Amino acid sequence: MLDELFDIIEERKRLKPEGSYTNALMQNGENAILRKIGEETLEVLFASKDEGPKRLIEESADLLYHLFVLLSFKGITLDQVKQELARRHKGAE
Repeated sequence: MLDELFDIIEERKRLKPEGSYTNALMQNGENAILRKIGEETLEVLFASKDEGPKRLIEESADLLYHLFVLLSFKGITLDQVKQELARRHKGAE
């Protein structure tokens, strides 16, 4: 599902459909995306501390989505992130 989500974000970036939240974030620029990541990060922290596992899952999904939007906005692919994780894993062995 994470690959599919990233592909959807890339498609919305390319097609710029009217009414798309992803498109609106991209059009509002990097600072708007960064604000959302900051907001979602705090919500993850609060959910972890006080709101239980269901809210933590929901807020984690929101944070991942907004992080993927930032990566796409900056021209970074999910595969590049996967490659970096693989490189780090191999270095840990």
